[in-house]
Amino acid sequence: MNKQMTAREVVAQLEDGMTIGIGGWGPRRKPMALVREILRSDLKDLTVVAYGGADVGMLCAAGKVKKVVFAFVSLDFIPLEPYFRQARQSGAIEVMEIDEGMMLLGLRAASWGLPYIPTEIGLGTDVLRVNPGIKVIDSPYDDKEWVAMPALQLDAALLHADHADVRGVCQVSGPDHHMDDWFARAADKTFVSCDELVESDYFNDPVQARLVHWERCHTTGVVHIPGGAHPSSCTPLYGFDVPHTKTYVASAKEEGGLQGYLDKFLGATEEEYQQNVGGLEAIKSIELPTY
Repeated sequence: MNKQMTAREVVAQLEDGMTIGIGGWGPRRKPMALVREILRSDLKDLTVVAYGGADVGMLCAAGKVKKVVFAFVSLDFIPLEPYFRQARQSGAIEVMEIDEGMMLLGLRAASWGLPYIPTEIGLGTDVLRVNPGIKVIDSPYDDKEWVAMPALQLDAALLHADHADVRGVCQVSGPDHHMDDWFARAADKTFVSCDELVESDYFNDPVQARLVHWERCHTTGVVHIPGGAHPSSCTPLYGFDVPHTKTYVASAKEEGGLQGYLDKFLGATEEEYQQNVGGLEAIKSIELPTY
């Protein structure tokens, strides 16, 4: 079974109006090469579900997004993602702003085929006030109330892994795989870009197999794109590109805005993009962050 695809073939399977989950966390292990391919496409009216970073900001500024379901949209070392902030403040997008834990439960509900999962998270907070569609239900066993966090069903998920094989076995060997396994299971289709494409017997080693966090049956396609998470990090291979991220953030205050940034860096292909940011070897040499 060979699930190899190109980034362009992945985007060709996406349609206007879809709900797209994007894995990673802020500036960590985002499938940015796949996001850039969306930026080169005509896709629009997307609902994006993400623990967001520049992926969300770029798609909003490019007019690709109708709605964002999010727990945060941040560049971490730069707290506020500038283009998402502009879109939110101008009212250009619809939003569903929820707690980090509620979003996880929404993905789990979709993964398990449930309409909702009851939780205490959100009770007594403005999350319920700003999201009137999220209901509070009575417990059938006592007099307690619960938030019924609805399932976040995804048409497709976009993820990035450090290693994968052609069958769709994907490895995240950094210290945190975030919620990528739940994104994969909550989606009808899951597309994974990877830095290194390995032979399947690589996963015969129990040490490597323990770093596989979702079943390969959930992986629809694998795209081999070394450096594909840039400018986010892909631990343990490379860190996030702080100077480039600062350039991206600064573009939000410049006359050309995102289009000026894209004209300078995006290119017609991922190869051109990487050349424009200094080349693959430069990406691989970015120092890992220390926390």
